[in-house]
Amino acid sequence: MSRKVKAIVLTGNGTNCEMEMAHACKLAGADMVDIVHISELLFGEKKLSGYNFLNLPGGFLDGDDLGSAKAGANRFLHAPISGADEMLIEELLKFINAGGLILGVCNGFQLMVKLGLLPALDGNFTTQSTTLTFNDSGRFEDRWVYLKADMQSPCVFTREVDLVYYPVRHGEGKFVVESASVLNEMEKKNLVVFRYCNGEGSITMDYPDNPNGSTRAIAGICNETGRLFGLMPHPEAFLHRTNHPRWTRESLPEEGQGLAIFQNAVRFIRSTEF
Repeated sequence: MSRKVKAIVLTGNGTNCEMEMAHACKLAGADMVDIVHISELLFGEKKLSGYNFLNLPGGFLDGDDLGSAKAGANRFLHAPISGADEMLIEELLKFINAGGLILGVCNGFQLMVKLGLLPALDGNFTTQSTTLTFNDSGRFEDRWVYLKADMQSPCVFTREVDLVYYPVRHGEGKFVVESASVLNEMEKKNLVVFRYCNGEGSITMDYPDNPNGSTRAIAGICNETGRLFGLMPHPEAFLHRTNHPRWTRESLPEEGQGLAIFQNAVRFIRSTEF
C-alpha cells in the first residue's frame, strides 16, 4: 500500500511564502497539506510526528535580527514545548530520524544551515558548519537565475532535474563554509545539489548569473540521505507557465519547472514502505 503524503508548511514570525509552498504541495498530489504557525508546535497543539514532509518557506524570520534566520534557529534550539520535557529541536530531530523529508527555501534554507541540519556531514545535525551571508552586490537581489543540478546527487527532490530557471529574492544568499575540509567533503559526497549557471548550463561566478557570489556558485545543498534539501532560489514561485517572466513571449509547458521539486518529494514518500 502506498504511503499517504502529509505535508506541513511552517509559518509565523516573518515568513511570507507559505501559501505558495502549500499550493505547490497540493498541486504535486499531497494527500494532506496544513499551514501551521510555529506557536502551534511550541504549545503542543500540533506535532511534527503527524506529518512526513516539512516545508520551511521563505520570508524574513524575526526581521533577520542577528542575521538571516538566526533568531529563528535560536527559537528551535532553546524554546521548550509546552507540556513536554523537550525542546523543539528535539522534536525536529525525531522527525528526521523517523524518515521525514524537509525542504527549506530561501529563509528556510538559512534556517536549516544555522540549525546545523545542512550539510550535517556524517549525520551530525547539531553543529553549524556553513552559513548564508550578505550578497557580494551589497543589496537585495530580486531576479531570475539559471541553476544546474548535479545528476549524481543523492537529493530525492531533484531526480531527473537538470537545468532550471527559478527566481531569487534575498539579501543574504551568499553560501560560505567554515573550512576547506567541509567544502571538499560536500563535493566528494555530491551534496551540492544546485549551482548558479548561465543559460547554457555553464557554472559561473559572474554577476548577475551568480546573484550573490556564493562559494563555487553553490545555490542549494542536501544532506547525505538526500531527504533534507535547502536552496536559495524559489521553486514554489514557478508552478505554472504564467509565473515565468516571459510567458507572453515564449512557448512554455503548462507546468512550471518548480513543481518537479514537490512532485519528486511526493513520489518518494509514496514509494517508501511503512
